[in-house]
Amino acid sequence: MKELIEAESTPEKGELAAAEIISAELRRSGIDSRIDSWDSARANIVAHVKSTGSRAGLLFACHLDVVGPGEAAWKNPPFGAVESDGRIYGRGSVDMKGGTAAIVAAIRRIVDSGAKLQGDLVLLACAGEETDSCGAIRFACDHGEMPELAGVIVPEPTDFVVVTAHRGMLWLEATTKGKAAHSSAPQLGVNAINSMRLILNELESYEVPVEPHELLGKCSMSINTITGGKALNVVPDKCSIKVDIRTLPGQNNLDVVADFERIFAGLKSRNPQFDAEVSVLREMHALETDCGCDFVKDFCSCVGANETKAVGFTTDAPHLVSLGAPAVIFGPGKPTLCHKPDEYIDVADLDKAAEYYRQVIMSFLT
Repeated sequence: MKELIEAESTPEKGELAAAEIISAELRRSGIDSRIDSWDSARANIVAHVKSTGSRAGLLFACHLDVVGPGEAAWKNPPFGAVESDGRIYGRGSVDMKGGTAAIVAAIRRIVDSGAKLQGDLVLLACAGEETDSCGAIRFACDHGEMPELAGVIVPEPTDFVVVTAHRGMLWLEATTKGKAAHSSAPQLGVNAINSMRLILNELESYEVPVEPHELLGKCSMSINTITGGKALNVVPDKCSIKVDIRTLPGQNNLDVVADFERIFAGLKSRNPQFDAEVSVLREMHALETDCGCDFVKDFCSCVGANETKAVGFTTDAPHLVSLGAPAVIFGPGKPTLCHKPDEYIDVADLDKAAEYYRQVIMSFLT
């Protein structure tokens, strides 16, 4: 766990070092793994514990990357993995190296015990969940030999709540194009910031056309960045905004893009100099697993849960359900600590998670 934090697997430094730590840990129990690396430092790692039985297998899917420490001051070094008063502090301790360390520990305990599994056990720890889900997408498209799966477990921090639904994500960039001119003669140019103001006025009253979800509520939209202009004495010829839309199960993202394009077309019809375009920066579909399916019911029974819940954050799970199995999210750590200074996880929760995962594996695969 501490070594994983110290690996500092930010988007800038990549995940390869963290993957190598997991590979070395698995080798201590004689478990082979495969590291899939690209772009010098990006990496997924996959371990496949095969069985001789005929039961459907399990896939545990983690991510290796972490967000950066940010600019706020930390009481402890963000990648120091300081242990104090029963807690381990560090970036990624909760999101999600705690869950990753716990499932690695659980797999090692089972293999070391000599237990005879009747279904295959697959561990995936992948790159890029915090940015573009490149690792999960890469695995889903080219995963090699894969058993029939009973289910997918994502050990993201849920504070041991079983999560079966979460919102998706649609990130858009809208850009207006103008014509540069000296600001002493603005009439000779087309001000792209003024054009963007027209878009912002339209979006203020825009609502994404989708019915609220029973558990997840309404689809939300937030305009979070704006950039424009090159110099104080130049009429800006470009202005861009980035929009974060949190989507619902079953929602068609293309409908939102089409709405933006219709808004732009209407503005241009009233102002021929208006010029704008919209592009998709990132999209992640929402997750909704049937709470009444056998996998969810059996999983809840294993961990002593009487209910499932929905959350607002996203995970790699929607990319992995393409493998044909239902998914749940269940892991140690408080979600409210994710991405914050002085992120920490309780050591007791790591032990608790490892035991939960061991029980789940033994229940489904023996």
